Amino acid sequence: MGFIWALLAVPVATGLIAWRIKTPNRCDRFQLAGATLLMIIGLVLAFRVLAGQPIAGAYGFVYVDALSCFNIALIVLVGFSAALYSVGYMRHELREKIVTERQFRRYYLSFHLFLATMLAASVTDNLGLLWVGIELTTLVSALLVAFYRKGTALEAAWKYLIMGSVGIAFALLGIIFIYISGIDVLGEDSRALNWTALREAAEQLNPQWMIVAFVFVLVGFGTKAGLAPMHFWLPDAHSQAPSPISAVLSGVLLNTALYGIFRVFVIANKTLEGKAEDLLTMFGLLSIAITVPFILVQHDLKRMFAYSSVEHMGVIVLGVGIGGTIGLYGALLHMFNHAMAKSLLFFTAGNVSQKYRSRQINRISGMLKAMPVTGTVFLIAVFAIAGAPPFNVFLSEFTIMAAGFRGGRYAVTVAFLLCVVAIFAGMMFYAAKMAFGAPPEKLKKKEIDRWSTAALFVPLAAVVLFGVYVPPFLNEAIRQVSQIFQGA
Repeated sequence: MGFIWALLAVPVATGLIAWRIKTPNRCDRFQLAGATLLMIIGLVLAFRVLAGQPIAGAYGFVYVDALSCFNIALIVLVGFSAALYSVGYMRHELREKIVTERQFRRYYLSFHLFLATMLAASVTDNLGLLWVGIELTTLVSALLVAFYRKGTALEAAWKYLIMGSVGIAFALLGIIFIYISGIDVLGEDSRALNWTALREAAEQLNPQWMIVAFVFVLVGFGTKAGLAPMHFWLPDAHSQAPSPISAVLSGVLLNTALYGIFRVFVIANKTLEGKAEDLLTMFGLLSIAITVPFILVQHDLKRMFAYSSVEHMGVIVLGVGIGGTIGLYGALLHMFNHAMAKSLLFFTAGNVSQKYRSRQINRISGMLKAMPVTGTVFLIAVFAIAGAPPFNVFLSEFTIMAAGFRGGRYAVTVAFLLCVVAIFAGMMFYAAKMAFGAPPEKLKKKEIDRWSTAALFVPLAAVVLFGVYVPPFLNEAIRQVSQIFQGA
């Protein structure tokens, strides 16, 4: 239990202490040390659970299993990468007087509290506390979306808060319905909200209550996950937030919302004898298809990447909906792959927007000449997120397609393939326009910052390596999580 309490305490303490450190250089280095410690704690906890048994305690309110650890590992890895990238990014914002020293410190306070809320949602057995954790992520991350306090940023934050609040209200109703169904079997106490107890009693739960509950949870947490048609807040929020925050929003916040859906899915699918998979398939395919026209006509770099996140949440949900060993493997691998690739993409977008002082695609050209390292990594990241071999996203998308054909879901899989091809063509067209050609004459030909450049290589390593090799520890984690999905 000590590791779990440390997992929650470290980001809170890091944020509060960073807020009190007046010297910017000391502040950002301290928060980086805190993020490094958090990553170590999270990965050690994950390895211990995967090598042993789930950890339960605190009178049934704390529960950490393989699914928890999978999400925790993603949070601490992306969190560390974003903390490292933030050093260079925020120093540039401070030098250019875009932010004040007070805003600089407030950024790190909010950033680490944001990580803490996502981790809190990942370690509880109680579905009510899971809902509270995901709701807290909304409140903290809204401050980061509105960080620059411009009209567009404030508008995006309000849209995020309103749509997120409506969505989370639906999720709460769904959890209440689960509790009502659980009372008949488990009695009127907290066990009727405990995931472990509900999973064991899933076959005895009322199917009518559970189908309604799952629909509400899917719509509610699906709004937070950016699933279509509840995704309208996402492009604004992700594009207006600072780029390191965009990486965390896309890389792990959306996955944390999916984590909430998947917890309920495990129960509902068992109660409904597989019918919950059909709902996931429908929402997954819709999310993929609806992004195609938006990506093809996009003019803002970060908005294009934000719509790509909607697509990839759909890919993950589609993989779980297709199901089977191969489908689940592909979906879970895609959660990891998307988190790494999208983090890398938003980091490069941050470098580009600071260098060119614009996010407009038609104002960016000659990236390879103006900033060769960032430009090269940018092309790799776009190739990866668009599903090109030999990068990591291709492997997981191919696995999901293979599962679809093997399971006889031919129409769904072909539609998925056509959408992927269209998105690939659109994104490569825009990437080529930005990467090649001549840069603006007055633009100095150098990287924006050594910290910002160095941070690119952390997610880049995963994007390149995991396209050709999936390490044994990740395979084992996916195997154990798949067993949870399959009711083992």
